Amino acid sequence: MTDIRNFLDKSGRIKIWPAKQEKKKAVLQYLCDKFEPGRIYSEPEVNAIIIEWHTFNDLFILRRGMADMGLLARTKNGSQYWREKNRTKVEYYDGE
Repeated sequence: MTDIRNFLDKSGRIKIWPAKQEKKKAVLQYLCDKFEPGRIYSEPEVNAIIIEWHTFNDLFILRRGMADMGLLARTKNGSQYWREKNRTKVEYYDGE
């Protein structure tokens, strides 16, 4: 289990992008958990959720990271995204 508390602010928003790959995976999993499984999202809807859950102003790295890790699937043109129902779980500890 990966502890991500150091990367979250008091409101649970991601405040720092980790340097280590293990921590990046856990932070992306945490963010991905904000999306409903099976629901189709437009790119602006994905961006709105990411904006709500991070503070360091880099939508691209987070959106692309979730897609590259297979946490969020997307159409080839990137117009639609969805959270995979049967994705590999990355365990993280967020202090709850």
